[in-house]
This record gives sequence, structure tokens and C-alpha cells, in this order.
Amino acid sequence: MPHPGVRILIMAVAVLAPLPAYWAGHRLPIPVAVFEITLGIFIGPDVLGWAHGDQVVDALSSLGLSMLIFLAGYEIEFAAVRGDTLRRAMDAWTVTLALALGIAFALTGAQAGKSFVTGTALTSTALGAVLPILRGAGALGGRFATVVMAFGAVRGFGPIVAMSVLPGGRSPGRATAVLLAFALITVAAVIWALRPPPPWLPRVVTQTLHSSGQFAVRFVMLLLACMLGLSAAFGVDTLLGAFVAGLLTRLVLRRSAPDGGEAVLGKIEAMGFGFLVPIFFVVTGMQFDLDALLQGGRPLLLLPVFLLLFLLVRGGPAYLLAPSDLSRGDRGALARYCSACLPLVVAITTIGVQDGALDTGAAAALTGAAMLSVLVLPLIAPRVRGGTPAAPAPTSPEVVDEPW
Repeated sequence: MPHPGVRILIMAVAVLAPLPAYWAGHRLPIPVAVFEITLGIFIGPDVLGWAHGDQVVDALSSLGLSMLIFLAGYEIEFAAVRGDTLRRAMDAWTVTLALALGIAFALTGAQAGKSFVTGTALTSTALGAVLPILRGAGALGGRFATVVMAFGAVRGFGPIVAMSVLPGGRSPGRATAVLLAFALITVAAVIWALRPPPPWLPRVVTQTLHSSGQFAVRFVMLLLACMLGLSAAFGVDTLLGAFVAGLLTRLVLRRSAPDGGEAVLGKIEAMGFGFLVPIFFVVTGMQFDLDALLQGGRPLLLLPVFLLLFLLVRGGPAYLLAPSDLSRGDRGALARYCSACLPLVVAITTIGVQDGALDTGAAAALTGAAMLSVLVLPLIAPRVRGGTPAAPAPTSPEVVDEPW
């Protein structure tokens, strides 16, 4: 298909994907990303062969990945969880990372680059797939939900940092030095963001919010571009730059636009989830190596192995290190919630394939296992707690899009 036709087809798939997510959402809260990837596979080279990537599509897909991680950074609020709960969440993720890297080294025959990418992908959690289940069960405001938020926040932030810290093409010492320099600049940016804004800034944000000026939206996009540029200049993974930009945006909007911050975020989310992020997931489906799975062999064998590892490597430490006031059922449910992830697995494997550290067969196995994890594990968790998963509210498909 000619290039303009491919771009129209990709956007048509992006428009169609929320419909089955909406219809299924009345019974099962399936993330819309699952449908976007599946439809991308369907129109891609391995099935119908209608769509192939080009320079424009690839550029839009890269922007979609950056926007996805940016919105994830904005969503995570560490101030909401602190103390012993946050410490336990960090300890559990550290154990998960150690186990994941050790198992990845064994699976890959000690290939460093492939092991680091695979191991990091095994450590994340899909908080966005979990929240609709908790909301539907009426458990979003309780102690259990707070613990899930803490563990999910750390498992969203940790893998992104790990992708930049773990040695890839650089030596460990140089990688650490570069990351420390990037961290110092980030700290300076956070200090700047925490300063009281000039008195004219809230007025400008409010007055241009619904005009052609859109000052706040343009400022946020500039902040994202600066952090991505800084990441490129320091040789740090762009995931970290996009994530930090999201964290900074939350700080800036809370101080400069306390009344209009949600409206600004709504505009950014519309740009991200309405345009760029769906393109990333559809293109991910187009690049999915379905032949490697259908032909059997190692990739097909790895898919159930990765699904089991998600449960053991992510869920095991979460179960053992959960706060002591949680019941046995709550611990089991927490373990299953922590084992579900899709968006960050897709992001990490995409970077791994682009860098040549991961082959498309292993990426397909990881992505396929991640899709199964968000379809199955969050639905089992409420039963482990002693209840049944409640049907989500009619508006739940809007929430299912959340990046984690």
C-alpha cells in the first residue's frame, strides 16, 4: 500500500480499537492497547500485509513512545505513598530486579545487552490495567489500594531508571557518571519547578487556555522536547528524559496553574492518547514477529515461560515484602496485580530491538506474555482476595488507557 494509504489505515485502526475495548469493558476491563497491537498485527506484514512502516510513521511512533512515558511520569505521585509502604515497595522491586537479571542471564547465555533488556522488561507493573479493577470493586480508596499504588509507582519508575543505569554500549563507570550528571541537572530543574511562579504566569495560563495561544500546552511540549534533547546529549535513554519531563510537568502545573492544571493535562492527554500513543501501539503490532511464534521453536516456548516469570519474579517479592497489616488474600491479590504489565514491556522491547540488543522473536514472546498478563492476572486478583471482580462502570474504558 502507498505511504499515504498506510498512514490513513493506521489512523483508521486507531479509531476502531476503542470500540471493542468499550464493548468488552462492560464485562472485562481490557486495555485498549491490547486491541491496538492486535489490529496492528492483523494489518501488518505477517497477516494481511496491508501496512508497512515508513519514515513518517516511524517518527510518529517514536513520538508516541515518548508521549506514553511522559504521561506515565505525570501520573506517578510518590508524595501519596511514603514511609514503610514505599520502602517495602522499593525493596520488593530491588529483589525483583536482581532475580530478573539473573534469570535473563541464564536464558540468554550471558549475553549482556539482551539480558539487561529482558531482565528490565520483567520488572514493571501495569498500574493502568489495575486501577479500573479496583475502581469497579469499590476498593480504590482503601489501604489495599494505597499499597497497590505504591508498588505500581516504584515498578513504573524503577525499570526506566534501570534502562539508563545498566550497562549497554558504555562501561558501567561511564554510564553511572553520565546518569549522575543527568540527575544533577534534573534536580536543578525540580528545584526550579518548586519555586513560586511569577505573578503573571497563572494569568497567562488561564487566559490562553481556551484560545489559539495555548501557552501552557506549548510550554509543556517545550519541556518534553528539552528533556528528550538533554537525554540525547548525555547519551541517556530517552525513556528517562520523557519520564522526568512528566514529573516536572506535574510540579510546574500545580504551582503555576492550580485551577487550570487538569484542563491542561486533558489537552495533553488528548494529544497523546488521541493521536500519538495509538500510533505507537499499532506500529508495535505491525512490527510484531508473529511468524516466529507460529512456527514454534524458542520464541513460542518462551511465551509461557515469560508469563510464569512475570508471576514469580514480580509477584513473589511483592507477596513476601508486602506490609504486615495485609491479609494473606490481599498479599496474593497484590502479587497478581504487580505481575501484570503491557505498555512498559512494549516500550522496553521496542528500544531493545532498535538498539540491536533484542531479536524480534524474543520481543514477540515478551509482548505476547505481557498481553496475556493484563488480560488474565488483574481479573484473578479480586477472587484471590475473597471476592469476585466487579463489572466496571460504563466510563471505565476511558480509564483503561492509563499508561501503566
